[in-house]
Amino acid sequence: MLDLELESHNGPQLTEQWCRAIGQSLIMGWDGTEVTPQIRSLIEDHHLGSIILTAKNLKSAHQTAKLVQELQTIAKNAGHPYPLLIALDQENGGVNSLFDEDYVCQFPSAMGVAATGHPELAYEVTKATATEISACGVNLMLGPVLDVLNNARYQPLGVRATGDDPQEVSQYCLSALKGIKDAGMASCGKHFPSYGNLDFLGSNLDVPIITQTLEELNLSALIPFRNAIASGKLDAMFVGGCGISNPSMNVSHACLSDQVVDDLLRNELGFKGVAISECLEMEALSHELGVQNGVCMAMEAGCDLILLCRAYDVQLEALKGLKLGVENGIITRNRLLTSVRRVLHLKSICTSWSKALQPPGVSLLSQLHPSHLALSRRAYDDSITVIRDKEKLLPLSASMHPSEELLLLTPLVKPLPASSLTKSLLESKVNGQAARPTNHDTWVHRDRDRGSIMSGEGVFREFGKELARSRNGKLLHTSYTANGVRPVHENLINRASCIVIVTADANRNLYQAGFTKHVDMMCSMLRSRGQKKQLIVVAVSSPYDFAMDKSIGTYICTFDFTETAMHALVRALVGDITPSGSLPGTLRKSKKVLKARQHWLVEEYIPGRDGAGLEALLRAVHRASTPDLPFLKATTAGTFTLHNSNIAEAHYVVRNSSTQALYGFVATYFVSGTGMIGALIVDPTKRNVSIGRSLLRRAIKKLKQKQGIKKIQIGMSFPGVFLGIPCDGGVNTTKEWFGNGGWDISFSRRLTNMIISDLGNWTVPEGLLQSIQRANISFDLIHGLDNAESVLNHVRAHANPELLELYRAALTEKTNCGIVRAKDSTGMLLGTIIICRQRSPLAQHIPPLVSRSDDIGGLLAPIAPPSSLSTLALQGLALMGVRQIKSHKASSMVLSWAVDETCEPLQAMGFDILQSFEEISNSPDNFPDA
Repeated sequence: MLDLELESHNGPQLTEQWCRAIGQSLIMGWDGTEVTPQIRSLIEDHHLGSIILTAKNLKSAHQTAKLVQELQTIAKNAGHPYPLLIALDQENGGVNSLFDEDYVCQFPSAMGVAATGHPELAYEVTKATATEISACGVNLMLGPVLDVLNNARYQPLGVRATGDDPQEVSQYCLSALKGIKDAGMASCGKHFPSYGNLDFLGSNLDVPIITQTLEELNLSALIPFRNAIASGKLDAMFVGGCGISNPSMNVSHACLSDQVVDDLLRNELGFKGVAISECLEMEALSHELGVQNGVCMAMEAGCDLILLCRAYDVQLEALKGLKLGVENGIITRNRLLTSVRRVLHLKSICTSWSKALQPPGVSLLSQLHPSHLALSRRAYDDSITVIRDKEKLLPLSASMHPSEELLLLTPLVKPLPASSLTKSLLESKVNGQAARPTNHDTWVHRDRDRGSIMSGEGVFREFGKELARSRNGKLLHTSYTANGVRPVHENLINRASCIVIVTADANRNLYQAGFTKHVDMMCSMLRSRGQKKQLIVVAVSSPYDFAMDKSIGTYICTFDFTETAMHALVRALVGDITPSGSLPGTLRKSKKVLKARQHWLVEEYIPGRDGAGLEALLRAVHRASTPDLPFLKATTAGTFTLHNSNIAEAHYVVRNSSTQALYGFVATYFVSGTGMIGALIVDPTKRNVSIGRSLLRRAIKKLKQKQGIKKIQIGMSFPGVFLGIPCDGGVNTTKEWFGNGGWDISFSRRLTNMIISDLGNWTVPEGLLQSIQRANISFDLIHGLDNAESVLNHVRAHANPELLELYRAALTEKTNCGIVRAKDSTGMLLGTIIICRQRSPLAQHIPPLVSRSDDIGGLLAPIAPPSSLSTLALQGLALMGVRQIKSHKASSMVLSWAVDETCEPLQAMGFDILQSFEEISNSPDNFPDA
């Protein structure tokens, strides 16, 4: 084992233990599909503890598993205490290091997954991807991308990022992190502090710069990083090599700065995992500082793993630099040991020798492949996004006759590494010369040069053939370049009835935008002469190409141009599927505003059909809730179903009948003349498109049909999910939404859930017992309905009708529930409160009772009507309840349903506010149209 209590270094030569520690703090790669003498020497002689694999190392799943097994065997035989970390970029979309059409599936990019509107799909896709590469022996997945695309149109990350909304990025990335964790792999978020808004200066010797202030970064870019760290599921963080230039920070390379790594990442954001540096072979760093200085600076800054991708001479130089850093005292003993401990801890949770030496390989992959293929097809089909179709050109079968000619115009673009045609390397050529990437393009692909395997031209050629077959009609296909519209294009445009133009990052490849606008102008002119010239523009990478250009009437996005994406595009064009994707982030929201008057089909909730969908909807709403709504965490589909003969309940959903996903849910109840809306929940990615209004309209209509209805109430204590409209401490936009929908929100009452988190250290407030004794207030505890008439009459007279049913339910549970009564000296009832244990069946309908620890108790619905003794009676009821719950060995307790001014005396007793709500009641006459 590596001895972490290393001896002090005093001599000119480092001991074996120090050299082993240095080897554990480096991550390196090489070019080639076989183990080379160089990489073997790094593992055996220099104790290299971590390897990064790229597309240049990998030919197939079988070869990858065999290669990794050989690397791990070398490490084992060399005496390594833990297996090697084996890291891989496998982001999907156009960024995959490993492709094997027989065993490894292609999935959409991060933005493509977000376009589906289903965060749970991010979990499924990422788990499938992680499971596949784990089967090949990889144990560290370099992902997810946590960057927020500020200034999204001009950033090279493009579809590798989820979008430009930090909350949406957080939501999808947290799902992805869970998928990686559940696949048994370690994760590495990237690219800290952000690659989402970089300024490019032009030269390869200039690093791109972040110009945002720390305050601006905190408001947007850092939110997903902060949330990922807080989740506890992020194992490592990739620290970028960009510069930072703002009034409070001037950093030339983020990964070499203690301001970024130690101060911002560790101290401010609280990250305790492994920090991995950007590759220090970058030209800008080597020319400015030299590799030896760079590696020492990276470790001093707080990086635990220092990346050097492939150049053996540079790698040896880095090893020498770290050794010199230790010998010279630049790198302290504690600094090096801290990094080694973090790295070894990471290895302990993601690998073992038994796993490392025997990766399951294709035997497992062949079992997984059918289900993963089905998931891939579903993900791509759901990601295809029609942003506009003004002329109703889709599907082509409805707008074109098979005898009419279809023209496909595609750009010559850089290749993507995921295609069944990857058997030979095809380079894009423009005018007979290889297209030279810009510095901007170089940066987007700098994550270890994944390998350019399949040219876009080849993929588009196959796409054209498949489209022709699917529509059973003639298709013309040619490419276009920066030379613009040529005579060959004009001739083909004159022949065709419909033209499909493909663009790929037209905002950065401006010739594509110019070409498309030129063709659009030609089509408009020809249409004015009576010719049929339909135009469809397809963005196969960034959706921002023509997102805001309304002159392009039919505009589709696919988010990548792998063959799998092109298959889905064909299905969308010919009408085999109905595209349901939507634009990410703020673009999605702006589109929703345009669709605000939409009406949705509302159906009755059927538990057998909709239960799983409701569970997924509840999880999605909880993940997206800011501030956190703790009562939602433990809410399940069963929470809303009471099975109470005195309460009529009817619940409704808006759903996708094809996928069974629920877009919204409303729960309604009716008891003793009062109609109640117990919950109104809408998928966070489907808000502002009238789903909530459609559900609310149906709910009110149903309640108004009830005979004897006197009022309609928002909020309900039984079930106690939403006691009313949740308060967020500021402007209650949800309350305003109800107000805009016709509700009188002027009069409401506040209902609060409260908590004592540390019941063991809670003490009775000084003087309370004496005050209760002086007032001659007595208390007793009753169970069962036999002697409960006075309690039920008390509740019936002083509380809402659903509370009466809550008390009845509590009285029937003699083992786990009871009622505490407060009486004055004459025996008159002053107040009541329910005591409930967590394991009570009643608790499933009161989420705060199961949203925290396993040893929590509950006090429910204290009812102490106004009198000279009401405050003292209320405090006495709470005191008796606390004592009873403490006797059951609970460590914390929740009090649910404290009304208005009762909060203050309860806070004086040591209760803290958990969540507040506003209950609103209106006359049914307020809703004449429902």
